[in-house]
Amino acid sequence: MTLKILYGVQGTGNGHTTRARVMAKAFSQRTDVKVDYLFSGRPREKYFDMEIFGDFQTRKGLTFVHSDGAVDQFKTVMQASPLQLIKDIRGLDLSGYDLVLNDFEPISAWASKLQKVPSISISHQASFGHDVPKAGQSFIDKLIMNSFAPTAMSLGVHWYHFGHSIMPPFIEDQISEVSPGSHYLVYLPFESLSDIDTLLESLSEYNFMCFHPDVETERDDGHVSWRKPSKAGFHKALHSCAGVIANGGFELSSECLQLGKKLLIKPLHGQFEQLSNAKTLDTLGLCRIMMRLDQERLEQWLDEPAGEAIEFPSDPSILIDWLVEKDWQNTESVVQKLWQQVKFPDRVQRKLSAMSKA
Repeated sequence: MTLKILYGVQGTGNGHTTRARVMAKAFSQRTDVKVDYLFSGRPREKYFDMEIFGDFQTRKGLTFVHSDGAVDQFKTVMQASPLQLIKDIRGLDLSGYDLVLNDFEPISAWASKLQKVPSISISHQASFGHDVPKAGQSFIDKLIMNSFAPTAMSLGVHWYHFGHSIMPPFIEDQISEVSPGSHYLVYLPFESLSDIDTLLESLSEYNFMCFHPDVETERDDGHVSWRKPSKAGFHKALHSCAGVIANGGFELSSECLQLGKKLLIKPLHGQFEQLSNAKTLDTLGLCRIMMRLDQERLEQWLDEPAGEAIEFPSDPSILIDWLVEKDWQNTESVVQKLWQQVKFPDRVQRKLSAMSKA
């Protein structure tokens, strides 16, 4: 019997969509599941490389507004459309589905709760419901994590399980066999182009490739190349770079870890998730942090050695088998099977062993 799934995906940023692409590719190769996709958080025309999702649905949903590298709470509240959100939740008919799979998407989550359709959160945000490293969490953050996209069951996604029902990320990009190039990849979409240019302009002995949504005309300005967002172009630059300078998003950091790229993280101020991601990576010795665009900190990082790769799973078949079996309350078995596929560098494994004994 075919399991019918609605997969709700938060469309803000590209991280949730990246994870959904890996899942969609695996779902498309199965005959025992049928999956429809719903995205919310940005206008339909702002999505790209969406062919794998077929005839996907979009809704406005809820999203956070950013300004000058921080969450702008006033603009976030002002752009919200609560009446439209309620209308979309009530208007989403789930009668044809056996399960709602959810990646921090509020409309499908709340609709499943109201219509009593089984729901499972498979998201990085779900990991924060457990005792994992956290930084900058306010009462509002706790409220958002608990009520933004509530589901009946959850499987967090993180770089380590910390002894809880948390699974590793699925990464399409396997460990890169390409020798690191001479350029450094810069992806700081929440910072202004002028601020990034100021950070990089005097470091002329290094080459930087900066992808940014505000780039209108691609150009090479001496040692800094400016590029529009492009999945193919970005991944090519990622594979061949010597290191990555980025905000604290989960999916890009995961790809960097898989490819063995050293990381310099500038977390988004006021964004609990990114601050916590930076803390976790720093605790495991997997990144350096700069809390502002700091040229001195950048220069120190540029002089550091290359990173070491972590091998994460690329095939979600074990997870899909678990979904099809419908033993959804039993998360321990699927989590254990997935972590058996992960290979940490020796120095990281030693840190994890020390943490487990503490």
